[in-house]
Amino acid sequence: LVTALGRLAITSDRLLVVQGDIMRDAAALAAALRAQDVVISTLGRGKTFESGGLIATSMPRIVHGMEAEGVRRIIFTSAFGVGETIRDVPLLPRVFIRLLLQDIYRDKNTGEQLLRRSDLDWTVVYPSGLRDRPGTGRYRVGERLSLSGFPLIARADVAEFLLKQIEDRTYVRKGVLVSV
Repeated sequence: LVTALGRLAITSDRLLVVQGDIMRDAAALAAALRAQDVVISTLGRGKTFESGGLIATSMPRIVHGMEAEGVRRIIFTSAFGVGETIRDVPLLPRVFIRLLLQDIYRDKNTGEQLLRRSDLDWTVVYPSGLRDRPGTGRYRVGERLSLSGFPLIARADVAEFLLKQIEDRTYVRKGVLVSV
């Protein structure tokens, strides 16, 4: 059974939806973490350029909640260009990041640093630019990737990779880029 925390209007016999806001509802987070084996976080602010402190506020709550519930494994979705991955970002997207996404990326980096200091079995996944297209099953992964232009990847391919990390221990306590 998969448990999702959020404001989702989805129903399925294979999905338990815990209604709540991670920024304000500690009880909902605790309920979502209870009896789980793995946490996959895809927290994000959508198409806004302001973080609202989402990751910096949520990550301590997630880490504390996981520790309290005895959940060890977390796969956290970040963004290509956060932290040390900025070194692999081609020029055009790097300019875009520095001009428009500073607040979002600073927030993600703050949360990541807290996660990295935890004792959890974390993996930080850095997808290149996300596109709403069907998955191809063809993408590259690595701690460093040579990329050019404005690299994009289907959200479905990122989701596939995130799910593979539940069993794959290759990138435990590491960051990994995923792109076409």
